[in-house]
Amino acid sequence: MQKIKESRMGTEKIPQLMMELAIPSIIAQVINILYNIVDRMYIGHIPEIGAVALTGLGISAPLVLIISAFSSFAGGGGAPLAAIALGKNDKAEAEKILGNAFSMLSFMAIVLTIVFTWIKEPLLFLFGASPVTFNYADDYTSIYIMGTIFVQYALGLNLFITSQGKTKIAMFSVLIGAIANIVLDPIFIFGFGMGVRGAAIATVISQALSAIYVLRFLTSEHSLIRIRKQNLAPKLGLIKRIVSLGISPFIMQATESAIVIVFNTGLLKYGGDIHVGSMTIMQSIMQLLTVPIQGFTQGVQPIISYNYGARHYDRVRETVRHSMKVTVGLTASYFLLVLLVPGLFARIFTTDPDLLALVTRILPIYMGGMWLFGVQMSAQMFFVGVGEAKKSLFIALLRKVIILIPLALILPNYFDVMGIYYAEPIADILSATTSGFLLYHTLKALPKQIS
Repeated sequence: MQKIKESRMGTEKIPQLMMELAIPSIIAQVINILYNIVDRMYIGHIPEIGAVALTGLGISAPLVLIISAFSSFAGGGGAPLAAIALGKNDKAEAEKILGNAFSMLSFMAIVLTIVFTWIKEPLLFLFGASPVTFNYADDYTSIYIMGTIFVQYALGLNLFITSQGKTKIAMFSVLIGAIANIVLDPIFIFGFGMGVRGAAIATVISQALSAIYVLRFLTSEHSLIRIRKQNLAPKLGLIKRIVSLGISPFIMQATESAIVIVFNTGLLKYGGDIHVGSMTIMQSIMQLLTVPIQGFTQGVQPIISYNYGARHYDRVRETVRHSMKVTVGLTASYFLLVLLVPGLFARIFTTDPDLLALVTRILPIYMGGMWLFGVQMSAQMFFVGVGEAKKSLFIALLRKVIILIPLALILPNYFDVMGIYYAEPIADILSATTSGFLLYHTLKALPKQIS
């Protein structure tokens, strides 16, 4: 049955296959983002201190993002390689990739836990903490760091389930943790009166449950590829391949931390704590809107990887065309929605009148380039899916490192605090246009169909 299921990636009609694989992945990504969003929703509504506590949680975001990003070295790099190997009908190679990825995740979890525990205090001040907000940021990160190994397994290994086309299983692994987090958050935050620390404890427990589920599946007979003891010994050649492809999704996530640092420090300098709080809310709204698209591209990516490995290039082109219609259509629709009812989104996270008014005014500007962002997301999906490490790395660096961060540093000199908000839409439009051009010419250069 597994062999039949696997072959469908190369034979079934693309639109039907895309929806079958993408819908569970979309649900999984939406559920996954609830870890942070639910924390922010509850904390933002704590009586009297909600606005300040929410700002503190936003300051801890770069560290949380960095920890999550490291899972992409192994998962984001290894899973597409495993899918390509399956497309070539080389199950043994796919399992070697999985085994080495597991070892990488374990090693990185140990190192990250030690390092971040040691340097978290200066890091939080670097991220934009003030004397008012530091304690809240410290309370959250001190506990969150202890769950680093669960984050690595839950996020990094889950991609190897998706790479098999088993997106429903991947969805359930995330669902288990998210439901636990939604239930535990109010219990620890309000019931036990633990505030921000309670949110962190709930998150760590929830991620541990997800990690256990993923490990249990990938060591069972239900998985097409399994974690086996003989494949855990690091092989330098495999690790180089995983890292060379994983560097792109790693940078995509890790540079989010750099952006938050630049934004927070700039907003604190030119505006104050309320502007840092506004960015926390707007980035949360951005995540709510873009995560379903990320889930879609993550679900579709194995189709591209499998068919590229099987040399079914026409199916690769068809998959990209259909995915582009979906991603651009959604990002354009989201932009219109934000433009019409920005206050509706802001009220999800705060009732503070000053913060609410600021977010309502700035949100349409901040998301002004979102209508075109689906182009870059489809391009990133394609280049990672076919193992084009250099091009995927360039796209990852383009928007955030090459365009966004410099603009966020330069524009405030001319537009004061508003310059930081202007940087986002300008970077979105420029990077999406460049990514689309690169994608078009790469697809055009693919060989004709080989049967």
